[in-house]
Amino acid sequence: MTEASPSHRATEVRTAPAAAHDTHRAPQPVLTLAGVTLTLGDRTILRDANFAVNQGEFIGVLGPNGAGKTTLMRAILGLVPAAHGAIRVLGEPVARGNAKIGYMPQTRTALASRRVRGRDFVAMAADGHRWGLPRADAATRADVARVLDLVGASKLADRPLSELSGGERQRLLLAQCLLGDPKLLLLDEPLISLDPHHQRGVVELVRRVQRELGIAVLFSAHELNPLLNSLDRVLYLGNGVAALGSVDEVITAPVLSRLYGSPIEVMRMKGRIFVMSGDVEVEKHDHEHEHDHGHGHAHGHSHDHGHDNDSNDNTHGHTHDA
Repeated sequence: MTEASPSHRATEVRTAPAAAHDTHRAPQPVLTLAGVTLTLGDRTILRDANFAVNQGEFIGVLGPNGAGKTTLMRAILGLVPAAHGAIRVLGEPVARGNAKIGYMPQTRTALASRRVRGRDFVAMAADGHRWGLPRADAATRADVARVLDLVGASKLADRPLSELSGGERQRLLLAQCLLGDPKLLLLDEPLISLDPHHQRGVVELVRRVQRELGIAVLFSAHELNPLLNSLDRVLYLGNGVAALGSVDEVITAPVLSRLYGSPIEVMRMKGRIFVMSGDVEVEKHDHEHEHDHGHGHAHGHSHDHGHDNDSNDNTHGHTHDA
């Protein structure tokens, strides 16, 4: 694990050495942050962040309420400019409307009352600039059919959103994100308002699709445990710092105490991890007090909306503090 906070001296953490016979090239980073500082007004959300997300990684993004999970995703979309440093997606500077990014924003409460059919709802993401039902051409219709099949939602194509469960609507939202050929998915709190059964189903679905397509995923959540069996690495935000690494490297009392700015204990019990402040489980506490600060429509791609445990060998071994 590497500590790279400006206020903490870098320390080396043991990493697995590369095998001498391994001739495979390292995967190209899908996302890189180099010296990135993000601010909102006079508040620093992220300070001097330096880290990379590789092709094919499933990254859980966690942290206390207000730590900046949504702001980070919006910065990757080009909707929040970096105060300092550079954010690159597939080696290119971030820009609004990047078709290589699929995005699921946090605000989704209005979906339950909509009568639009599943197929038409997914197709709406093909053109984020047009209001009303989409006029899909043959190529768009074929792509909609492809992503519906990919997420196991073909049977939902002719049903209105108002008749679907929360888990079924999440399938359609994920299908939106997959239109075109995205290489990076940004999923902002997709487990909100879902019961544990549907949470597990959504995580397993995202992991299956992510592996099948070989793409990278940043999946933000209030709690670690629903993601625990699917993660490659975890990105934990707090106090302007982001710790990136394996669960065992990041989810520790010293690291989380610094990110929360108060003493934190980490308890492991029956395959679950509990992050505690005294006798309070802090992730549960934050979830109960969270307000929905998500922005934008529920379209999948980063068109300019203007609103605001198997792991790869290359996914473990380094934790960067930003």
